[in-house]
Amino acid sequence: MTHTVEDDVFAVRVSGSLDHDSAPLLEEACALAEDSGVRRTVVDLSLTDFADSTVLHVLLAAQRAHHRQQRELIVAGPFHEVVRRLFDVTGTAGYFTLADDMADALKS
Repeated sequence: MTHTVEDDVFAVRVSGSLDHDSAPLLEEACALAEDSGVRRTVVDLSLTDFADSTVLHVLLAAQRAHHRQQRELIVAGPFHEVVRRLFDVTGTAGYFTLADDMADALKS
């Protein structure tokens, strides 16, 4: 997991599997984004091949925090089938701004 600030966007790039063990890293990156003062955060899940409900809770909490600060959180793909299914099965896709890829997320 890496994070950078580029053109007023805090970008969090995640690769591999996201689960209970790695969720705190995502939580930490999202907290850094919230404290950064930039107007938009993009969480890039294009290289993530697995995500569980723990990660979903982290993303939902980050979404609420960004909303309270009147800032934007975008979750970018393209999404692995397992990750897409997590959003679809839980009915949470509508709670996020989802972008097809990082380029689309940066255009928003």
